[in-house]
Amino acid sequence: MKYFLLIISTIVFLSNSLIAQYTNVQISNVQSPNEPSIMINPKNTNQVVAGANIASYYYSTNGGLTWTRGVLTSSLYGVWGDPCIIVDTTGAFYFFHLSNPPGPAWIDRIVCQKSTNGGMSWNDPGSYTFHDPNKEQDKEWACVDRTNNYIYVTWTQFDSYGSSSQLDSSNILFARSTNGGDTWDIAKRINQLGGDCVDDDNTVEGAVPCVGPNGEVYVSWAGPKIRNSQFGIFFDKSTDKGQTWLNNDIYVTDQPGGWAFDIPGIYRCNGMPITSCDISGGPHHGTIYINWSDQRNGTTDTDVWLVKSTNGGQNWSTPKRVNDDPAGKQQFFTWMDIDQTTGYLYFVFYDRRNHSNNLTDVYIARSTDGGTTFENIIISATPFLPVSGFFGDYSCISAHDNKVRPIWARLDGSTPNISVWTAIIDFPANVINITTNIPSEYHLGQNFPNPFNPTTSIKFDIPGSTFTKIKIYDILGKEIATLVSEELSAGSYEVEWDASEYTSGIYMYKLITNDFSETKKMLLIK
Repeated sequence: MKYFLLIISTIVFLSNSLIAQYTNVQISNVQSPNEPSIMINPKNTNQVVAGANIASYYYSTNGGLTWTRGVLTSSLYGVWGDPCIIVDTTGAFYFFHLSNPPGPAWIDRIVCQKSTNGGMSWNDPGSYTFHDPNKEQDKEWACVDRTNNYIYVTWTQFDSYGSSSQLDSSNILFARSTNGGDTWDIAKRINQLGGDCVDDDNTVEGAVPCVGPNGEVYVSWAGPKIRNSQFGIFFDKSTDKGQTWLNNDIYVTDQPGGWAFDIPGIYRCNGMPITSCDISGGPHHGTIYINWSDQRNGTTDTDVWLVKSTNGGQNWSTPKRVNDDPAGKQQFFTWMDIDQTTGYLYFVFYDRRNHSNNLTDVYIARSTDGGTTFENIIISATPFLPVSGFFGDYSCISAHDNKVRPIWARLDGSTPNISVWTAIIDFPANVINITTNIPSEYHLGQNFPNPFNPTTSIKFDIPGSTFTKIKIYDILGKEIATLVSEELSAGSYEVEWDASEYTSGIYMYKLITNDFSETKKMLLIK
């Protein structure tokens, strides 16, 4: 009997666990929230602020474990969709959104409201970046230059929302504020090739700006290169803090099928790009990344993609697939952020790799080597089955100092309302290179002390550069912690495990590289 149990335990240990290893927290299910945005305050990572369609804001003072909800109001401009939360260098948060002013006007400006108390309250009515009563302003996003606290915003302007007329066009606009969102410079069009106003593949949309290492402003968006036949991603940049832009947009890559596509069970889906730049000072400092999803491999095989540029956007890599499952499943609604303390990339997306129907999980992907390799991790505690309804246009993720807070919506047939969720993901940052000597072979040492309470150290040797993982499992083979998940050069390393949250018993730790693995046991006694 004991041999049978050993075999079962081994099978469980060797298989990939589908159980999420991170605590899930429901932020809210009030007023069917969707299209969420989230931001960690780098000055105080316990302070996290989020927003959701149409007028909900949420704030947490304990790193996302508990949340308080409020309703955003703007007495003059009104509040509509596309929430975007950012934070500046003083710790002030900003909630950007579309307008819904009194009277017949609708989304006639991009509104900015500010909070100086961690998201607990917001100024009313706020400011706005641009106003044209004859045109519609949509799909905004914003960023902060952390060297001077300038705020940059990009969005899509429609000459006439929903129009397919050749006389009406969609374009990408840019505005900046140099005084904390109080006032805004005159907005300017930055794209050369416009689109139609249908709010579909032939429309230029998805402009998400970011800041480069020398104050450059980078932005990409999706749209048609040739209407109705060739769709792709365009890139533009400013090297003088948004005052002037390239004379000609740079065409980055094709987006076969366009940015607007269908996912079974979802009312509407899109694969608009997210642009981010590494300003961490690490080995990939200055690299620009663009993340999106598309259906180049067919309508039953939506994938998440990444390209990068190491020369300021002049040239781009070939698209690399972020999701690491076999072909034939759906991954959609991706978002990306860079932890600027490490340069690590983080992605969040919905994923159906584990199911034969429309059941949907939430995954993050993590790259510690500048987008060369990706670790995919399931983070939703349970899957959900979407029902027909508006699911929003995006999810979001924020990362700083190895703390990662994704945010996503659940549209589940078993519940009457949409809900928004986060996961408490804190990656350890305690791997230490303990010698400059290059080992001749792989080696996983016995933990010390052993038995231990509550901390122990694990030493291991790597003879050559490789992507390396140290994972912890309980006696049943369930993965409970990841101590190391990054590219390491040749050397001898030590990492500590703090088991304060775990009960006494036997645990296993495993060294995993591209061509080697070894497992050992350890004993926790409390």
